[in-house]
Amino acid sequence: MAIVLASSSPIRLHLLQAAGLSVEAAAPRVDEATARNALMADGATPRDIADALAEMKARKLADKRPGDLVLGCDQVLDLDGAILSKPESPDEARDQLRRLRGRSHRLFSAIVAYESGQPVWRHLGDARLTMHQVSDAYLDDYVDRNWESIHHSVGCYKIEEEGVRLFSAITGDHFTILGLPLLPLLAWLGTRGMIAR
Repeated sequence: MAIVLASSSPIRLHLLQAAGLSVEAAAPRVDEATARNALMADGATPRDIADALAEMKARKLADKRPGDLVLGCDQVLDLDGAILSKPESPDEARDQLRRLRGRSHRLFSAIVAYESGQPVWRHLGDARLTMHQVSDAYLDDYVDRNWESIHHSVGCYKIEEEGVRLFSAITGDHFTILGLPLLPLLAWLGTRGMIAR
């Protein structure tokens, strides 16, 4: 049985491959913004939105790959109930970072596994990050230096790069912050005998 990552995220694919898994990636065609807006209009919580979007991605690809194990992932940034999405411009990135500075926010990273067209496992990771009260000048320079790297990231930072300097405290699993709750996934794959322990 092949393992298929329903994502175009190079970070998620790298994390899985670095853990020694043989994985292929295929991006599902899902209108995330429309789905997210509909879920928000229905009053879904940020954690429920992350879970629903992860399942939507897995299901979309599982319909085409019924013999494979399909993994769908999604990450949602919750700032006191407001959801921040990937920025569309450097100016939007600066605005988001100004909203985050001096405050704490939560990242919810969901993963859902589909097999034979059905969900068979899911996990939701939760991390809390507190940002320094950084200056406007530093934020402007940070975005200018890192735009090509951060424009695919919710919150407009990457803690595995210079973005770690923005934070005064981080609570939670490192892989959850990167967008893939890897340790619970590996534990589940081990119990199924899909990876050696």
